Amino acid sequence: MLNSQLHAGDWPSFEGDLEGSWTTALALCCLNAVNDPSDAREKAYKWLLEQRGREGHWFWRWKFKSADRKVQFNADRYGWPWTPGANSWIIPTGFSVIGLKQFTVCNQSEASKARLRLGVEMILDRACPGGGWNEGNSVVYGVPLRPHVDATAIALLALQDEERTSTVQACLTWLRKESASIDSAESLAWCILTLFVYQERIEDLKSRLAAIVGNGSHIRNNATLATALLALRCGEMIHPFAMLR
Repeated sequence: MLNSQLHAGDWPSFEGDLEGSWTTALALCCLNAVNDPSDAREKAYKWLLEQRGREGHWFWRWKFKSADRKVQFNADRYGWPWTPGANSWIIPTGFSVIGLKQFTVCNQSEASKARLRLGVEMILDRACPGGGWNEGNSVVYGVPLRPHVDATAIALLALQDEERTSTVQACLTWLRKESASIDSAESLAWCILTLFVYQERIEDLKSRLAAIVGNGSHIRNNATLATALLALRCGEMIHPFAMLR
């Protein structure tokens, strides 16, 4: 993984690509978990600190505020995109907030505090009216969007050390309720990883996930398999997305 890091400190979406992406946040979380001593974390931190969704540019903030009425969100609150130059989305913002919080837990600068605050405010601003998060916006053309399990779980992981507001509580309640009927290995794994850091019961969920995964031979997506394995070991090893204290 270290050999795949690009010159600016970012990571590409796949090996061989020359453009950085949201995977930089995931790589930083991984290096944080093993307390990597190289300068790779510092370089990734600096790259992430400078990244912002397209709303971070004054023109796009003006557009979303004045000309574009299809969506409903506060354009002054922006997070991170999937790829540089795109709009902010919940999942890359969630992972970026987690990675930066972990890395700066003992040494926050004014710049990191300000950037993290913007990211957290963006996540809170995009919460769906009934709890949970969609992938990006919560309301389009005046119609509330349905929350997604993975986006909700990752957003809550990013907010685990924030104040337990009514918004956070509503989203946690929604995820807890949804977890009871999920039969997707990846979605159930994210529920387990998130509910654990909120000190919710996960034993029954882990048993159900183990039954779904089996020996893993039928799961063709390595990201799904990796997430499921992390969830099944939850509570037995360092949680890769928990805030380090």
